[in-house]
Amino acid sequence: MHKPDLSRLRQIRNIIAPVLMGPPMLAFLPALTLAMFWVGGEAALLIGALVLPILFASFGGFGQRMRFGQVPRDSVTGMLLREGFEATVSDAFDQTDNVDLRSAIIVLEVDEFRELVDRHGQSAGDTIAQRCGERILATLRDKDIVARVGDSRFAICLTPVRQLDLELCVQLAGRLQATIEDPISLDGASIYVSCSIGFCLRSRAPGETATDWMDAANAALAEAEHNGPSGIRAYCADIHRRTKARSDLREEAAAALDNGQIQPWYQPQISTDTGKVTGFEALARWSHPVHGLIPPATFLPVLEDAGLMERLSQVMVYQALTALKAWDAAGVDVPRVGVNFAMDELRNPSLVDRIKWEMERFELDPDRLCVEILETVVASRPDDMITRNISGLAKLGCRIDLDDFGTGHASIASVRRFSISRIKIDRSFVMKADRDPEQQKLIGAVLTMAERLELETLAEGVETVGEHALLAQLGCDHVQGFGIGRPMPFDQTLDWITAHQAKLQDTPAIGSKTR
Repeated sequence: MHKPDLSRLRQIRNIIAPVLMGPPMLAFLPALTLAMFWVGGEAALLIGALVLPILFASFGGFGQRMRFGQVPRDSVTGMLLREGFEATVSDAFDQTDNVDLRSAIIVLEVDEFRELVDRHGQSAGDTIAQRCGERILATLRDKDIVARVGDSRFAICLTPVRQLDLELCVQLAGRLQATIEDPISLDGASIYVSCSIGFCLRSRAPGETATDWMDAANAALAEAEHNGPSGIRAYCADIHRRTKARSDLREEAAAALDNGQIQPWYQPQISTDTGKVTGFEALARWSHPVHGLIPPATFLPVLEDAGLMERLSQVMVYQALTALKAWDAAGVDVPRVGVNFAMDELRNPSLVDRIKWEMERFELDPDRLCVEILETVVASRPDDMITRNISGLAKLGCRIDLDDFGTGHASIASVRRFSISRIKIDRSFVMKADRDPEQQKLIGAVLTMAERLELETLAEGVETVGEHALLAQLGCDHVQGFGIGRPMPFDQTLDWITAHQAKLQDTPAIGSKTR
């Protein structure tokens, strides 16, 4: 039987089934059986007992429970769960097949929901999910179907209508985003969330099943999240190609960690007083044998999605300590190297013991390893294991750098609590600081605070001589950026150090501090 014939049969079934299997008809079922017995006796009653269940099942009668509210629902939002939603999508798919009706599936994901739960607790997460569900329902029409298909994911099937196009779906997605982004009151505080949205029009659905349609909407969501947060993407044929490319990249990234393609490149840090090298920061770089150098912004999210950030941290620490031993053997003075520690690494109960073992294995003092943690980690009320690990590393003798300072709103109390050795001023404060008085005020305030707390300071993203000179005059201890030196493979660091030392012999200090 050809596909048009099957579609026609499904449409006929969808028309007849609600009539035959609806509550009014079922109410006459006892009367019908009595009539059969009255007319044909026991033989007719027996035939009816056999035929009626078959007829009932063939028209989907046993699936009608989903249409009468008996399908399981989410305990938090009261919405349909995945099973019920898939049945709805299947019906909508059939209703819009070869007829002048249009529909769309919209999938919405609350951005960074896991982080919100980690920060505020599971009860707060349930409240956020409940509020988001209420706002979605308030934005849609009564006949549109909404389901909660994940902790932070909602799926919407628009009831089939005659007028629905790409522009209307984009407008609806925008309204959904706007209502989700309204503040949510939580224990007297306002919580702001955002969401990513992917959707697929029925007319653009690939394949010939409702599952293909649903998969296309999820693929559009994945594309929106990749370009998010707060992304909106409509499904198109090219999305599957890009999704497959990212999936392939994830597999390659896992292999690259093991075969040595992902290596640290080292960016120098120098003193504003003496100009001497005070350390290097180890930055992950992927040298792909076919695609060349892949940017960190491309492969780091891939590693994070694959749960490989802890493995990356381990590789970076090992390579950084190897570099320190090699600099020592070459007779050059590199006091320390900084390594960024991922959140997964900081949650590892054996982290402190492992770092202690590594330092002893390489016969290096712990203070030569600088543990870099993002300010957002300190500002987000981290769990007890993260707190213990950071404190343990500080007690071990490792230096603790607070990275991207000024972007995560860490309190002064938390800076002291985590035994921070140095704060790294984010490049957004440094950019054009020599020409912008407002930037100078911000940097001055940070430096004053650091001086009172007896913390060292390092400015990131220094690109010009003017920025370098200003930071030296304001009293920043160290600088790092393209204006000092770009990240480079280890085998180029010795030549850079030699060239830099040669320049120092002919160049006076840029400025002096009063510290």
